[in-house]
Formats: sequence, C-alpha cells, structure tokens
Amino acid sequence: MNSIYWKYGLILGAGIALGAAGALLLSRNPAVVKKTLTAALSRGIDLKDKAATLLETARENAEDLAAEARQASEQRKSRQETDPAG
Repeated sequence: MNSIYWKYGLILGAGIALGAAGALLLSRNPAVVKKTLTAALSRGIDLKDKAATLLETARENAEDLAAEARQASEQRKSRQETDPAG
C-alpha cells in the first residue's frame, strides 16, 4: 500500500516540477516558447487527423467484412433450404 503512495507522490512531484519549469521558460522568453508550442500543437493536430482517417478506414473495412459475412450466411442458409442433405 505504501508503494502506491510513493508512485502517485512521485507523479505529482514530477507534474509540479514540469509546471514550474514551463512557467519559468514562459516568463523568460515567451516568443520562443509560443513558437515551439504552436509547432507542437500543429503536429498534434496533424497526428489527430491521421489517426481519424486511419480509424475511419478501419471502420469502413469492418463494415464491408460484416456485410460480406451476412451475405455468405444468407447464401449458405438458402442452399441448405433447397438441399437439406448438404
């Protein structure tokens, strides 16, 4: 139980340290920080768009596969109805 408190305590401490470092950088040279953050956020937006495209393609492929499976199932059922032996 004690290790859990250490783990979350270290995460909290790291977050505070990163926040303090960010505040220090922002106060010393806001133009460079703004430019860097803008570039990082634009890359993040690009990554989000690529991920959305990838997920959309995967969803379409899954829908196509499900439709083909339904069609194959219906064909198999219709064959079984006309030829119950096999």
